[in-house]
Amino acid sequence: MTTTVNERLVKIILPNILGFERIAMASAASFAKMYGFSAERIEDIKTIVAEAAINAMQHGNKGREDTAVVVTIGFKDNAIHVEVADHGDGITDVLPKPDIAKIMNNQDPIIGFGVFLIQELADEVEFNLDTESGHRLKIVVKKDRA
Repeated sequence: MTTTVNERLVKIILPNILGFERIAMASAASFAKMYGFSAERIEDIKTIVAEAAINAMQHGNKGREDTAVVVTIGFKDNAIHVEVADHGDGITDVLPKPDIAKIMNNQDPIIGFGVFLIQELADEVEFNLDTESGHRLKIVVKKDRA
């Protein structure tokens, strides 16, 4: 992200340990509240950031504790912009839409559910953006959902 007059940024470097996604989630919620997002949209942002960070830790960094996840949160053009970077290769397979009923009845594994939630709650999602050290996910959440 390049900083402009219309933009404010927060960068969080998380250790690759499950549970630390809560720090990014709480920061994103506080950030959205500062810019007047509704309670419903703040809950969407919290879910999006938590799922993206967990996916980066588990799948991108493959659970390796010697890596980190970098979460950048910005506000620009009446939207929260989130980037989550890890040391992985990105998503190689297109994941099918999960069957929520089967998941709830323990008939299907919870594979791809986080990606599904991100895509459903965000206004824009870009996967597989390369970085110098891995993969970056870019997400936009508009203040007012269209």
